[in-house]
Amino acid sequence: MVGLTSAVGVVGFLSEPDPELQIFALRKLNEEIDSLWTEVVGSVGEVEALYEDPKFPERELAALVAAKVYYNLQEYNESMVFALGAGKLFDLDHEGEFEDTIISKCVDTYIALSDGTPTSDTNQPPAQLNTAFPSTANGASSTSASLASPTMPFSQATLPSKSLLSRQDSSTTFDPSLQGVNTPLPGALPPSLAQQRGIQKPLQAIIDQLFERCFREKRYRQVVGIAVEARNFDVLRRAILRASEDEKRNQSKKDGLGQAEELLEYLLGICMDVVQERGLRQELLRLILGLLRDVPSPDVFSIAKCIVYLNEYLMASKLLTDLVKTGGPRRLVEAYQIAFDLYDNSSQEFLKKVREGLPKNPEPSPPQPTDTADRMDEDKAENAEETDQLLPESSEKPEAPPSSIERSTEIREDITPEAQRAFDSIRDILSGTKSIQLNLEFLYRNNHSDVAILNKLKDSLEARNSIFHTAVTLSCGFMNAGTMNANFFRDNLDWLGKAVNWSKFTATAALGVIHRGDLGNGQTLLKPYLPKDTVEGANTGSVYSQGGSLYAMGLIYANHETFALELIREHFKTATEEVVQHGGALGLGVAGMATGDEGIYEDLKGVLYTDSALNGEAVGIAMGLIMLGTGNIRALEDMIQYAHDTQHEKIVRGLGLGMALIMYGRQEGADELVNGLLEDPDPILRYGGIQTLALAYCGTGSNKAVRKLLHVAVSDVSDDVRRYAVMSLGFILFRKPKSVPRMVELLSESYNPHVRYGAAMALGISCAGTGLDEAIDLLEPMIKDPTDFVRQGALIALSMIMVQQNEAMNPKVGTIRKTLQKAIGDRHEDAMTKFGSAISLGIIDAGGRNCTISLQTQTGNLNMAGIVGMAVFTQYWYWFPLTHFLSLSFTPTSVIGLDPDLEVPNFKFHSATRPSLFDYPPEQEMKTEDAPEKVKTAVLSTTAQAKRRAQKKEKQQRRESMDIDQTPTAPKASDAGDKMETDEPAVKTEGDKEAEKSDIEKKEGEEAKETEKAEGLKKKMEKEKVGYSVENMSRVLPAQLKFISFPNGRYEPVKKATGGVILLDDTTPSAPKTLLEMKKAKKPVQAAAAPETLQDRVDSAFEQGAATRAASGAAEAAGVLTAIDEGGEGEEDADVPREFEYHSEEEHGED
Repeated sequence: MVGLTSAVGVVGFLSEPDPELQIFALRKLNEEIDSLWTEVVGSVGEVEALYEDPKFPERELAALVAAKVYYNLQEYNESMVFALGAGKLFDLDHEGEFEDTIISKCVDTYIALSDGTPTSDTNQPPAQLNTAFPSTANGASSTSASLASPTMPFSQATLPSKSLLSRQDSSTTFDPSLQGVNTPLPGALPPSLAQQRGIQKPLQAIIDQLFERCFREKRYRQVVGIAVEARNFDVLRRAILRASEDEKRNQSKKDGLGQAEELLEYLLGICMDVVQERGLRQELLRLILGLLRDVPSPDVFSIAKCIVYLNEYLMASKLLTDLVKTGGPRRLVEAYQIAFDLYDNSSQEFLKKVREGLPKNPEPSPPQPTDTADRMDEDKAENAEETDQLLPESSEKPEAPPSSIERSTEIREDITPEAQRAFDSIRDILSGTKSIQLNLEFLYRNNHSDVAILNKLKDSLEARNSIFHTAVTLSCGFMNAGTMNANFFRDNLDWLGKAVNWSKFTATAALGVIHRGDLGNGQTLLKPYLPKDTVEGANTGSVYSQGGSLYAMGLIYANHETFALELIREHFKTATEEVVQHGGALGLGVAGMATGDEGIYEDLKGVLYTDSALNGEAVGIAMGLIMLGTGNIRALEDMIQYAHDTQHEKIVRGLGLGMALIMYGRQEGADELVNGLLEDPDPILRYGGIQTLALAYCGTGSNKAVRKLLHVAVSDVSDDVRRYAVMSLGFILFRKPKSVPRMVELLSESYNPHVRYGAAMALGISCAGTGLDEAIDLLEPMIKDPTDFVRQGALIALSMIMVQQNEAMNPKVGTIRKTLQKAIGDRHEDAMTKFGSAISLGIIDAGGRNCTISLQTQTGNLNMAGIVGMAVFTQYWYWFPLTHFLSLSFTPTSVIGLDPDLEVPNFKFHSATRPSLFDYPPEQEMKTEDAPEKVKTAVLSTTAQAKRRAQKKEKQQRRESMDIDQTPTAPKASDAGDKMETDEPAVKTEGDKEAEKSDIEKKEGEEAKETEKAEGLKKKMEKEKVGYSVENMSRVLPAQLKFISFPNGRYEPVKKATGGVILLDDTTPSAPKTLLEMKKAKKPVQAAAAPETLQDRVDSAFEQGAATRAASGAAEAAGVLTAIDEGGEGEEDADVPREFEYHSEEEHGED
């Protein structure tokens, strides 16, 4: 049947009084509306009138026609309203653009209407902070700041209305959830209008139909996504329970995971990677914990991940206890794996409380009284069975009661000897001893550091220059981080002896980087350097080596609370020299990271109030490290007050970074402090505000934080603030590294060199270890930047990106390595660029080429130590010794399999790649011209000039004695080096042309050699067989993990391999097993066995490790570093003394 060509006649029926004619017209128009809608537009009012007439029998048909008319007019909100009025005539199952558009608008409106109710008390504003920032009408901190805002050198009123800088900030916070409720999505129907039109019920009906269709088609993820955006936890719970019911009915699993488990894993991924609001994320995690009880076989590792983020240490102790008491080797291995994951992802304070919550056998002494709730919990734990739930019913509660949270009493109950051994092992794992020991063994046995690079650095850089000596020291520390290989220092004592003052401080601290994790021998190693009791007339050694030794001890025991923390604290309290206090403060901060120890904080504050500029910076940083992430209001108020009182810039800078560390990971809880600091007229405090913003929102990808940083980067009047604002983009976006090059592309071409430097470092921080081509393309032109510190930043960023990359993974790595080495040997290169090249050569081979730089853990959580280390490292701009903090970001890239007895079995796993793809890069080839040669006799310039004058005079005499003209002769080759001293234009001779020709041929030969090498590598890879076996405790790069598999054999991993320690389930435990020989692992000194006095502790540690260490080379190095410098700090080297005359008595007698 031929369709209508005109709607004029049919539209006329709409005005007829007969309802039959009106219904006929509506049906015809509904069928042909897509082609005739232009003629119906003028009569849409009549269609609406029919819909609004309660007596009209086909109101729904009239609503559908009106909806399609408005749809073609692109009035989608009106179209949605009438489509909802169409009722059953609006068919969701019909596929078409009209239906898809209306469904999309319905979902947007549903989200906008549902997003108006706060989920819980977690979204309430944080406690008020007395920041001493009196705010004025426009939010500035003072009258002077309000008149001339430091972040805006021009008035906002002069900007165009559409400028990003002129937009009115709707809130003082950075959390979108706190900007006011009922904020509609772009394009969604405003909630107020939706209420007036009365569409809530039909909208809910449509959404319910949509959800039901998704359930029928097993598309649960769509329901979960809509529910998360709408913050409708009832729908989330219904979706997961429905998936669990379908799984029970169908008994279908995908890749070993049920539908409910897969959906929970998907929801957990959304929660950790997509959701930016802290309050919503916590509510979602609590919902997941509650739902995991109803899943047939819950994923205990997902439970542990939620527990860590929520900081629920009581739940963590309960989970480990239930797994151990449930029985069975599988549950025990899972408990061990969770303990390793907790150590990798938690703070020291959290781990300490988890250890205290584990059961212990009752002691003979009467137990401390506990409340009724504690006894009930213990009775319940004693009667635990396999059918008991892994999570208590109280896990649904938002927070534990204050009394239970503040409780630190250990649980005492009767447990079996097997369970006691398991709990002891878990305590050992949670203390970090086992992980540190395994990583130390891995780095020691797989060390591939290239000493030839260090030797070339030492020979190319003049050691008498302090900056170059420090650069070589830092490079050696990074290259050998955690390997315990300090042979370079022992083999170059003459070079080491040239270290003076702060270079000696840095060299001593480098021992802490090299021996990081050597818990058993740390004190033995540092005994010659540690401060000694002052005895009158005795030589106590250099104060710089003493301060560096305390710093080194903190690095050895970094983020590991042991007796070393108390040892450093005692030295710090008794020290009187500022240098020793400086090193002690840094050591205390590193070793006591995130402990929240009030006693250490008070000790540091006491030294801070002495108002010493040298100590103040280190103490401010240490105070932040001790209170890391706690958000301690009292500490913040003390630091803010003193930052305004002191006149020393170094102290203010240290306090600014300390406040940022206290607000680590606090997100919207830090907004008040950030706003106050950014509005301060002091640029150093604004610098601290940017640091606070970066650490508070690190890894969140917060759009609000990114906009604030970009705004400050182009508006602040201080170059330092602008530089760090750009750099902070790397901290915010390191989980999305591919988005950073596009964001900083224009900033990398800024006229301001500080902004260019910040762009380079942002790329290095966010793209570390990825080898991202887009980032390298932006950094390569910056190597030739006219500003020296921009070149320095570009080289450091390139080394961070290229760490653990070989030519098979990224062909540019060879060229970048040559660029770094060329900058070292270039006589015309600036000192700052050479410094950057030197430490870059250490970074690119970090940890003996077995470490990468990672700001997140293997399981995807934030790497607290890595982020803090990177943040403090960026302050090397002001103070070189802080460069050592970068070693905290070094993460060993290994797979270490442990059996149920926590031993390292000798077995192999499979890598489905070619061996050369992830192989170590080749060591540097020593060229023949680099070999030692016989040095030619030096000729002074005055001698050469004298010879030249004599030759010229001789020629002139010869010319005068002869009456004929002589043809000019070509200059001798020996005079070629003196051409630059004449003003005459240089004339190219045949020798020069041949030399240029040979240089060109040499360059072309090198390029051909590189091409041939690349082709040879490609052919080699093509010939290699895909797939090979890898030994246990071997290097496995993050990009290689997806190719790793464990063939069906004796050992099976309890979870998907994510790198690091992997617990293995032994399928044949009765069969004999072969273990790997531990080459360097030593039993760490136990805190309980620590002697009482300071000197006894040092002597005891020395006696324990003396039998296992060759002390000769170490003693010589210690003697060099502890020698007291003759000159004072900052003095220049003395001139060589002239020869003196000696008169004998006989000569005097003759006179």
